[in-house]
Amino acid sequence: MEVNIYIPDPALREYVLNISTVKACLPESAGEAVTPYPPTPFQSLFFYCNDPIYMSKSGHAAFEKQPATILTGPQFSRVNIKVVGRLHAIRVDFLPGALHRFLGIPMTELFDGGFDAADFWGSELRSLHEQIQQEQDIKVAKSLVEKFLIKKAAALHSVLPFHEAMKEMLRKQGNIRIEDSASIACMGLRQFERKCKEIIGMGPKTYARILRFSKAYRLHEAFPGLSWTKIAYEAGYYDQMHLIRDFKLFAGVNPTIIEQELQHTPLRMQKDLRIYEA
Repeated sequence: MEVNIYIPDPALREYVLNISTVKACLPESAGEAVTPYPPTPFQSLFFYCNDPIYMSKSGHAAFEKQPATILTGPQFSRVNIKVVGRLHAIRVDFLPGALHRFLGIPMTELFDGGFDAADFWGSELRSLHEQIQQEQDIKVAKSLVEKFLIKKAAALHSVLPFHEAMKEMLRKQGNIRIEDSASIACMGLRQFERKCKEIIGMGPKTYARILRFSKAYRLHEAFPGLSWTKIAYEAGYYDQMHLIRDFKLFAGVNPTIIEQELQHTPLRMQKDLRIYEA
């Protein structure tokens, strides 16, 4: 699996943390692969360049074919992803609050879901995807996505202290007092919590938990030999029991089970996710 991560164009750096290109070809003997995909802190835009993916919610056996372009809202629950043959994709990870700025709707309306991006951006988005499908060079396709987003960003309002507060929470991967985040946002605690639900789609404590959980999960994907005790420490957990609690909530199983599930798939969907570089 080949993942390349790009720093976005300067015109997008208020909105986009990174843009990734993903290429994976499964062995003919394998045919297809199913891999767990627990929640990440990102609201993202995915372009599947050729072949679609299939997804099932945790606890549901049936896989559903996904749209060619997917917009994911605030994530809370794990899904399972099935790749058939190959995967060529472009992924845009928005900074906290940026998708709200692009769409102008409360993020609670997109909570824990994946949506056809064409439902939001219509014929422009469909035309862009057609260009991507015809483009042989995935780097050129990535540039087309950037141009589309730059055009959309030109009409957006300036960043607010709230967005800076959420970027700081992202930098610290959830290990910051909520009171300190509210102070950076120049808000009282209750006002900050309300604003988080509107702009991020969930309360700040939940978002901070997902940040810590995501770091722990990514560490395991990237370094499977690392002990869970060490992972809990590196992700900022008070102890291993708190890590286990979050795995049961966000991955649906304890860390040992997720470890066993990953042993049965060649795909590692999250180990290369770049959360932040200060």
